[in-house]
Amino acid sequence: MSPTLHPAAVLFPGVKPFPALAACEHFAGSEKNLRKALQLQVELAIDEQPVFDITGDCEDGAPAGREAEHAAMLAALLLEPANRYGRLGVRIHDVTHPHWRDDLDILVGRAGQRIAYIVLPKVGSADDALTQIVAIDEVRQRHGIAHDIPVHVLVETPGALHEVWKIATLPHVETIDFGLMDFVSAHHGAIPGAAMRSPGQFTHPLVARAKCEIAAAALGNGVVPAHNVTTELTDPDVAREDARRAREEFGFLRMWSIHPRQIQPIVEAMRPNFAEVTEAAGILLAAQNANWGPISWEGRLHDRASYRYYWELLRRAHATGAALPAEARHRFFHSPSASS
Repeated sequence: MSPTLHPAAVLFPGVKPFPALAACEHFAGSEKNLRKALQLQVELAIDEQPVFDITGDCEDGAPAGREAEHAAMLAALLLEPANRYGRLGVRIHDVTHPHWRDDLDILVGRAGQRIAYIVLPKVGSADDALTQIVAIDEVRQRHGIAHDIPVHVLVETPGALHEVWKIATLPHVETIDFGLMDFVSAHHGAIPGAAMRSPGQFTHPLVARAKCEIAAAALGNGVVPAHNVTTELTDPDVAREDARRAREEFGFLRMWSIHPRQIQPIVEAMRPNFAEVTEAAGILLAAQNANWGPISWEGRLHDRASYRYYWELLRRAHATGAALPAEARHRFFHSPSASS
């Protein structure tokens, strides 16, 4: 076995790779805010890699009665050079809304090749999500788009939470997202409003249970769990602390942003710490030099079981723009297999 073999080829042969997504997903609705977000995406990029994704909102962000006009604006923006990295996704209307199929016809029909992902809101069950996923496939095939379009499913109802493990196994699902405020509202006043923000969102048993179920179902099926928004817009440290707790205590690997000043704190809090990244790089470089056989590192045995952990950590560090040792960056992320 060649020592130059990439870890993606050795550690996960024949297995669908875990998505290496940016740690922050920023929502914007208006054309003005979307253009600002696309510019910020370029400004914050590291080595031409964006550190956050952008979701153009055709649901809550679309003016009532002007849904088609709003979707057409977003389709045009997807095709512009301003969408430099191709990391602009869209949120369509939910399955009960009369315009959701028109959303797909406009967005996928005009700009399907450039849509990074499609967010499905307010699903009540796995069947709701599957209905929209099947429709996405039908529209893209009708328009000659050969590649699958990733799907992000928003869990914000008790019914969707009950079926979250089923939802995580559906075709093309890339993330499971938690919609905190709608979830609390769906409990008819049984959960207090304080659970829509911190610290209540992390301590109320019903909300904490929902977060645990979503993270477990997502991670158990090779899908990224994405945490809900922080409603505090004036203090970036609140978003930072929410992101830290979401990652360290509940296993979320991605979080929504609803204001530009939340983006950088979320990205920083979601990154693996420097010591972990340095250790992972050292172990993987030594493992590659040893043809991926067992090694001793600082007095401890490592083999492919631990290599898988450190490779996932290093991929996440790279996706979040963390500083990597130069040799690890050169060997693992400057080749065609680096994105595998």
